[in-house]
Amino acid sequence: MSQFNPSRDDFASMLDESFSAEHSAEGSVVKGLITAIEKDMAIIDVGLKVEGRVPLKEFGVQAKELKAGDEVEIYVERIENALGEAMLSREKARREESWVRLEAKFNAGERVEGVIFNQVKGGFTVDLDGAVAFLPRSQVDIRPIRDVTPLMHNPQPFEILKMDRRRGNIVVSRRTVLEESRAEQRSEIVQNLEEGQVVEGVVKNITDYGAFVDLGGIDGLLHVTDMAWRRVNHPTEILNIGQTVKVQIIRINQETHRISLGMKQLESDPWQDIGTKFPLGKKIGGTVTNITDYGAFVELEPGIEGLIHVSEMSWTKKNVHPGKILSTTQEVEVVVLEVDPQKRRISLGLKQTLENPWEAFARNHPSGSVVEGEVKNKTEFGLFIGLEGDVDGMVHLSDLDWNRPGEQVIEEYNRGDMVSAQVLDVDIEKERISLGIKQLGRDSIGEAATSGELRKGAVVTCEVTDVKDGGLEVRLVDHDVDSFIRRADLARDRDEQRPERFSVGQKVDARIIAFDKKTRKLQVSIKALEIAEEKEAVAQYGSTDSGASLGDILGAALKKQSRD
Repeated sequence: MSQFNPSRDDFASMLDESFSAEHSAEGSVVKGLITAIEKDMAIIDVGLKVEGRVPLKEFGVQAKELKAGDEVEIYVERIENALGEAMLSREKARREESWVRLEAKFNAGERVEGVIFNQVKGGFTVDLDGAVAFLPRSQVDIRPIRDVTPLMHNPQPFEILKMDRRRGNIVVSRRTVLEESRAEQRSEIVQNLEEGQVVEGVVKNITDYGAFVDLGGIDGLLHVTDMAWRRVNHPTEILNIGQTVKVQIIRINQETHRISLGMKQLESDPWQDIGTKFPLGKKIGGTVTNITDYGAFVELEPGIEGLIHVSEMSWTKKNVHPGKILSTTQEVEVVVLEVDPQKRRISLGLKQTLENPWEAFARNHPSGSVVEGEVKNKTEFGLFIGLEGDVDGMVHLSDLDWNRPGEQVIEEYNRGDMVSAQVLDVDIEKERISLGIKQLGRDSIGEAATSGELRKGAVVTCEVTDVKDGGLEVRLVDHDVDSFIRRADLARDRDEQRPERFSVGQKVDARIIAFDKKTRKLQVSIKALEIAEEKEAVAQYGSTDSGASLGDILGAALKKQSRD
């Protein structure tokens, strides 16, 4: 038998290999053999030149079953410490084992089980069988939870959102697990529901637009318009949270799992044969349920409402908000104006229950009668007068005065003045009453025009009312008519065409040279009268060819006129 005698080099090589093997074990998990149990420590041989001690508490529930000869996995921190022992850790070994398992499940998208054991800033810490993970507060549940105590120290599933082994970070979520479970549960429940099916549920939440009803794991929306055939202003009028209700499934969206519910569908439709119940022109009583800017809704019977449009509320109150005429819960009598079963609309009239005030006015005040009223308003085209029956009549500018312009006369009237007027016309359909103030006075111009006194060529006596550079303002003495004599019409001779020759109050004769019956404007001329008188004298006393001068003829005419 040969004997092995290693050289110095061989021994050094073997020693290096031994050190290399020992140091490669540091920072890794290896299998060790329990050589003894001493008090609360386990003596473990991991195949190195020294043994190590590990507290039994690091083995958890397994500690009571450990005995000498058992093989365990252990984490080697250092080969030898100051006491000449290996530094070993079962806890770190478990953590390393957990990281390996967790990474595998994270890559496979599988759930993991853990225990919430502590609260930290922004969330909680979770024990994933040795590895510690962070659970953000937003990922605890589907809805915010104030008290997490019931969830702590209880094993439950989590989903790993992020892993960083180098930094030792693991982020998990409990919410995603619940959402997946809920989606599966909702899908299963939805599969067992059908449109038109009648089911029972519990009112879970109430909003302004409806109520959410729990159908046993899935919520359905009961919209306020589907709660009753009548108008429901707010769901709390007929529902309370926690109330059990019977509903019908109206619609199911298989993709979003949204369910629409209805209660009124379980009752008979009151709109059937609506035309027979409410024929046109029928007078019926109801209750005002709602008032808007455009009218008021009146409940005629449970589930049946009609609209009184603002234009059908009053014969006389125009542009008034419906709230100033009616109030909610008020009992009213209305007339059916229109029924549309397809659109489920009924048009009602309130003013039709009262007599049309324009018809009453026309009956009591026929054309030609005299009425009295208060000036309600002045406009650019006339006066509005308040009359009996709360109606207004209008006096047009042209009907204010026979002789003066309406724009001038209207300034003499003020709001609140009491005036008398004559009824000229009543248009019931257009709701218009035409009045006249000038018709109550004497139409001297009209009368004179009719009698021929103001015909073209007639001679009239005028009184000067004003002297101006351009002529004279005058008033016909016998007819109370104003006119204007232009400067060129003041005399035949140019030298005499001077307005300053005349004075206010002086009376002069003139001849009418134009009269417009439509505009009632009269034009007079002194010059025309002189020319006419001259022609008449010439015709009466002979031609200038007889040898007599024009002055002799005019002189003779004047003497004769004086004698006459």
